[in-house]
Amino acid sequence: MTTVASILHVLLALVLAPLLLGIVNRTKAKFAGRRGQPLLQAYYDLAKLFRKGAVYSRTTTWVFRAGPTVGLSAVIVALAIVPLGGLPGLGAFSGDVILLAYVLGLMRFMTVLAALDTGSSFEGMGASREVQFSLLAEPALLLALAALAVCAKSLSLSDIYGLLYAGEPAHVAPAAVMVAAVLLMVLLAENARIPVDDPNTHLELTMIHEVMVLDHGGVDLGFIQYGASLKLWVFSALLVGVALPLRTGQPILDLLLGVGGVFAVAVLVGVIESTMARLRLVRVPQMLVVANVLAIIAILWALR
Repeated sequence: MTTVASILHVLLALVLAPLLLGIVNRTKAKFAGRRGQPLLQAYYDLAKLFRKGAVYSRTTTWVFRAGPTVGLSAVIVALAIVPLGGLPGLGAFSGDVILLAYVLGLMRFMTVLAALDTGSSFEGMGASREVQFSLLAEPALLLALAALAVCAKSLSLSDIYGLLYAGEPAHVAPAAVMVAAVLLMVLLAENARIPVDDPNTHLELTMIHEVMVLDHGGVDLGFIQYGASLKLWVFSALLVGVALPLRTGQPILDLLLGVGGVFAVAVLVGVIESTMARLRLVRVPQMLVVANVLAIIAILWALR
């Protein structure tokens, strides 16, 4: 039954991930007193993009064409090893926490390469900012997962999230709270959300992620947007496993609780974007430095 639930998690994520964007947008609309977009707007946008053909500049190479496909493949691999609701990941193995960091890094690397391959100064500027912030976001993620690994005494994500609160919850709770805060900040940074980036902006001078995909269109842009929704699901699942460790002992029910937690994270992201302004670009590294410091403190607490 556990294996069936793990397979079901991957299938649900593949189907429901675009819904997270709809939940975020509807939450923001409620705060603004508007009706907002339909919850399924992301599905409509993806269906429209997948019906279109892609147009390629004569200055681009195979790197530009491979970027969206490799990026989507990488995030699907990440999805397969991330646990949810205490259930093991479908492709779980000892050391998969390292693989998670690498496949997410590969997704970013291919997006940056595709942006640079266009030869556009605007896309190069966005790629430069993406790499700059990733230098602080990736260590924060690794340090946060390292703190959890020390608490659970394992290098498997499934074991980490399954055994995190099995020993002494009172000893783990302070580190878990700090790790949850770190994962939330990394989630906002990695998914180009406010206060780090505004996914709805159209001002090239302030864009980070969106400016890197200006030359993509049709199926390629659909792959990028779908991959972005899956990436939001992956980080939400990591956050839910730490912040909402609800376990019933029944795999399917635990999975449903985990999915509900992922949707709750989407609501939280909408609340944050509705109550905060975007940070100045020079302030973003400071926020990520705070995330790294919190992660280091969490490790020290777990080692005490």
